[in-house]
Amino acid sequence: METELKASYPDSNIKLIEGGGGIFDVTCNGKLIYSKQNIEGQPFPKEGEITRLIEQEMNLCARAR
Repeated sequence: METELKASYPDSNIKLIEGGGGIFDVTCNGKLIYSKQNIEGQPFPKEGEITRLIEQEMNLCARAR
């Protein structure tokens, strides 16, 4: 996933923080866009899913300007 995100957003600040307790959260511009705690049966995102969610968030931010 790190490789996918860095390839999709080479100029972005992508920070992966290792943690414990089964937490897997993804934020974009300070907004939580994915949390495995909110997904039943499929705790980790499928390939391309996080990139798609980031694109959606970026489009929302662009429209709000």
